Amino acid sequence: MKVAAVLSFLVAANVASGFAPIASKSSAVVSKLGMSTSTEAVPFVKGERIIRPLLPKVYVYDHCPFCVRVRLALGIKNVKHTLHFLANDDLATPTNLVGKKIAPIFEIPEDKLIMMESLDIIAKVDSDPRFGTTNSILPASGRKDIKSWQKSIQTLLRTLQRPRYVATGLLPEFQQLDSRHAFIKNHQLPPYEKPEWKGDAENPGMDMDAKLKLYAEAMASDPAPLLEDLNARLVELDDMLYSEHYCSEGGLSLDDIDLWARLRSITIIKGVQWPRKLRAYMDNLSALGDVPLYDEMA
Repeated sequence: MKVAAVLSFLVAANVASGFAPIASKSSAVVSKLGMSTSTEAVPFVKGERIIRPLLPKVYVYDHCPFCVRVRLALGIKNVKHTLHFLANDDLATPTNLVGKKIAPIFEIPEDKLIMMESLDIIAKVDSDPRFGTTNSILPASGRKDIKSWQKSIQTLLRTLQRPRYVATGLLPEFQQLDSRHAFIKNHQLPPYEKPEWKGDAENPGMDMDAKLKLYAEAMASDPAPLLEDLNARLVELDDMLYSEHYCSEGGLSLDDIDLWARLRSITIIKGVQWPRKLRAYMDNLSALGDVPLYDEMA
């Protein structure tokens, strides 16, 4: 299965990069009334490889959806860049660059430019002809259904994803114990709210031993009831998806940059049952953006 997944990724990457014939593909869209219609969706085709004399740099955490937004956009635009994975407890590097601990951070060495905020970075790259055809990523459509779905599933995903990020120490930002503990210290597990976990002016927050115990218990607990809920919610999202190439009618847009970046971490959860169209969407954009999924780590 793992070999098949790798081969599938390589084939999809070749298609996304223009090394295989691209043709309109039809994907079934099932309405909430149970009716099926056929939607023609033409895959996005990358432009020529962009390699600047001085490569742009992106400072990221691998699990961070805002960082993934930038990585996905750069991959879609076929811009070669240097990835700098920050340790989760590294305060010095981002502070020296932009004055605080934050990611992503984007640097264009030839301009001596350093900037923050994922959507600002993407807007800069997509408006600069040095990085290929401008305005190749369509604006956000303002869809409320997908935003509402994302908000409704937030607690469920935090419960499943956060313990798995740090469980193995394999993600680059969590290679050392200090980094894993820094994440656990600052990221609450449901049902706790941030003031209860981290503390505020009125209370000291939870001690570290208690936090470590809760993370260990969450990782050791049977995920079956949560997985059943998650699998059902993915079926709902599959119904909202326009095609396996982009989520909204009209073409690849910032809707996809945001949605895919948030969905990627679900692949770190073992036992997820992906609806066909949504799974194809995940694989297609992974190949197109040259950002791997976590399936092999689940």
